[in-house]
Amino acid sequence: MEEKRMIEGRRPVMEALRAGTKITRILLQKGSRGKPVDDILALAKEYSVKVEYLDKAALDKRATSRNHQGVMAETPPFRYTPFADILAKAGDKPPFLVLLDHIQDPHNLGALIRTAYAAGCDGIIIPERRAAQMTPAAVRTAAGAAEYLPVAKVVNLARCLDECKDAGLWVYGADMDGESVYTTGDYQGGTVLVIGSEGEGLGRLVKEKCDHLVQLPMQGKVASLNASVAGALLMYEVYRQREGF
Repeated sequence: MEEKRMIEGRRPVMEALRAGTKITRILLQKGSRGKPVDDILALAKEYSVKVEYLDKAALDKRATSRNHQGVMAETPPFRYTPFADILAKAGDKPPFLVLLDHIQDPHNLGALIRTAYAAGCDGIIIPERRAAQMTPAAVRTAAGAAEYLPVAKVVNLARCLDECKDAGLWVYGADMDGESVYTTGDYQGGTVLVIGSEGEGLGRLVKEKCDHLVQLPMQGKVASLNASVAGALLMYEVYRQREGF
């Protein structure tokens, strides 16, 4: 049986309530005050969610980090969305998906999900093994976006990209040796943006599946940007082209 998960922090808990996430109970630090806390309590009352008051030491013991801000919510395990559902329900516009090739840091994963949601992405795809999963740290870093943006977990990334291409999507991989600058790509049709892992970049099989490899121009002696920073730049270029600004 899977264990329950904890959503930690005021904004993530608030967004979970707003999104209708099933919450078993909310744990609130004794003496917590302010508008965010009042808003959480109001929504908890509206949705008949039980609130328990604990001291800071008790909350710290249950938390995976020290950044719970005095608020935690107990929920069932994170619910991944089947990849086929993401592909089928991408919406009226051409799909925009982001595939993460073995991102290791849950904070990078959470940051990428947060940016992807803001940039109009239809779904995130991650590998089932040897990569960061939707842990409390990832969910918290996503700052609520994980409650809205579908996340799929697949066994084989290369096979997943084949399915995307069969569905008419173009695959753009971010690579420091890419043949063109990222702004020259045409992302207005169905697009899969592939972001490589920290340090390793794109795996060989995944790279071979990309229709185009694009790069971020850089100066100086630093070889690459943080995965979440590079991903943000690329995702917002997709967003810019699609929105026409």
